[in-house]
Amino acid sequence: MERYMNRGGDSGVSAYEIGADFIKIKFKTSSMIYVYSNMKTGQHHVEAMKQLAVSGHGLQAYINRHKTMRFDKER
Repeated sequence: MERYMNRGGDSGVSAYEIGADFIKIKFKTSSMIYVYSNMKTGQHHVEAMKQLAVSGHGLQAYINRHKTMRFDKER
């Protein structure tokens, strides 16, 4: 996983991993990894989150705005 740059300074996201059809996100307050996939979450959300992850800004806010997005968890 790559460290999330957190350019805004107030994100709960600590790391992410990007795949062809998913993004995995690790939060500072959890040992779980959240997997957002095209199939479960929707391609438009996944692609938006990928861009935000790479830019290092806005990922936590996006997730907070779209609380109904579905995801899987990994240990």
